[in-house]
Amino acid sequence: MDPNNPVVKLCVAGVQAETEGNLNQARALFTQAWAASRDDFEACIAAHYLARHQESPAEILQWNQEALKRADADGGERVREFYPSLYLNLGHSHEVLGNREEARKYYDMAAEKVDGLATGRYGAGVREAIAKGRERVELKEE
Repeated sequence: MDPNNPVVKLCVAGVQAETEGNLNQARALFTQAWAASRDDFEACIAAHYLARHQESPAEILQWNQEALKRADADGGERVREFYPSLYLNLGHSHEVLGNREEARKYYDMAAEKVDGLATGRYGAGVREAIAKGRERVELKEE
């Protein structure tokens, strides 16, 4: 990602605000990023972060769906590495809403895309979250 991109800059500042516990400031920065987005790539990034600051699980799901929709619309190499996280977030949204089958579908889709992730701390965290999500929603005979 281009660190000079204005939407990326706003999202980086928003993540920093989250880290410092300034959640209202973080949400404001992510909202600014959404408003400033000029294409599907930028909108995907902003929606991904906006999802984290919604009031209800249904709203979180809507923003996660928006992020995926924008990634699909971009369709380029620059969004390829986002898919594991996007699918992970959709899986979690469906899990929270009680839809285990849909959650499992998205966790499985995330697992299929992990080869595109970097090998550092972020990639390891996403891989671990996918594995835990899949364990939680494993469909068992009742």
